[in-house]
Amino acid sequence: MLANLGEKIARPENGLLTTVAWQTPAGERTFALEGSIFVTGAAVQWLRDGLGLIGSAPESEALARTVADSGGVVFVPALTGLGAPHWEPEARGLITGITRGTTRAHLVRATLEAIAFEVRDVVESMTAGSVQVLKADGGASANDLLMQVQADQLGTAVERPAIQETTALGAAFLAGLGAGVWGSQAELRETWRLDRRFEPGERDDAAYARWQAAVTLTRTAARPT
Repeated sequence: MLANLGEKIARPENGLLTTVAWQTPAGERTFALEGSIFVTGAAVQWLRDGLGLIGSAPESEALARTVADSGGVVFVPALTGLGAPHWEPEARGLITGITRGTTRAHLVRATLEAIAFEVRDVVESMTAGSVQVLKADGGASANDLLMQVQADQLGTAVERPAIQETTALGAAFLAGLGAGVWGSQAELRETWRLDRRFEPGERDDAAYARWQAAVTLTRTAARPT
């Protein structure tokens, strides 16, 4: 997650970083506050390639929609440690709440919820839980269920752009500015198009509390005794 800081470098706290958002051909830099999460959409890939629970990433949405919730299952996808705001590189993944009634649909749903919870963790650290709108991009943003759960957990709207590969688009924009294809950043802003806006619904704070408890277990297990 990135929050535009403008031309000033912040000294972040709460496990966040400051990074360069972009630099214009004229050398003008814009900075951003960054909350770096190690595993989000890659957790869905792990379900596909590592466990074989799904045949493709898009299948995760359809399967997760077959259950009303995760059935109490919580998945902490610390497959390469925990990033912001926890920073526990030795943490390992954890799945809790499994019962005889747990199905692969519950595990897939818990994975999508985990992504939303991870982002909420960063939002809580970055903005004290208050954000006007979250603009989502990348492959995971194509999942409508995930985007809705994300909006619900943040209590704010989530907007998905028509062009979802924002990083590649930004590089192309900067190249275009340098080559004179566009004359200003204002022209670039006019090219942005909304694909879909997800309005927040009821927030499941009990599920988030279970997530926080599971993260605490993961972090505790990672520390030497």
